[in-house]
Amino acid sequence: VKVKIPFGNKYLDAIFSVPEKKPTYGVVLTHGAGGDMNFPHLVSLAAYLASHGVLCLRFTCKGLNVAYRTKAFKAVVEYLKLSDDYKLSVVFLAGRSMGSRAAASVIRQLSQEDDGDDDFIQGLVCLSYPLHRPKVQSKLRDEDLLLISCPVLFVSGSADEMCEKQLLEGVVSKMKAPKKIHWIDKANHGMAVKGRTTNDVMEEINTQVFSWLRENIQLQQK
Repeated sequence: VKVKIPFGNKYLDAIFSVPEKKPTYGVVLTHGAGGDMNFPHLVSLAAYLASHGVLCLRFTCKGLNVAYRTKAFKAVVEYLKLSDDYKLSVVFLAGRSMGSRAAASVIRQLSQEDDGDDDFIQGLVCLSYPLHRPKVQSKLRDEDLLLISCPVLFVSGSADEMCEKQLLEGVVSKMKAPKKIHWIDKANHGMAVKGRTTNDVMEEINTQVFSWLRENIQLQQK
């Protein structure tokens, strides 16, 4: 289902992937610095989640400024929260690369506003989190991650030039939040692995994301 989501004086293009059964939880998903919501990995993940009963709302927000992308992400979360068509009790935010930075930033900001209303967002999925610029490992983009308290899943390539394995493991060890890293062996930032098809890699990512979501939903329902 295609929708236009109001954002300032503009609209963001978005698509709902809707499961057959009425969903109670969903995932809001966005792309990295390049591309848009039709990036093949996002399309694949959205279809997989919807086929397993999870609503997925993915959106496009062009712009290379993280603060701008964060504002857009917030607008989408608000829109979903107030939606009459899909009454969700819980959402998870997810993004690829720069999109995951924006998602982390939204969660940190909303938790700091703390109007007792942050039960809606229950977790964060970071696909290829860009922890540092390529080859510039001295400056880590970890400030939001260290301030988040909801569960976080990282899916990263072990050969990602923007997320050195030991550096991410170091940041994760300092995080207060429940967290998990799934390494895609020998994958680069774009999740390409020599000798493996894109579909094969996506299958691994999609099943990891879904099983993590399911675990966290079950924890909540206990």
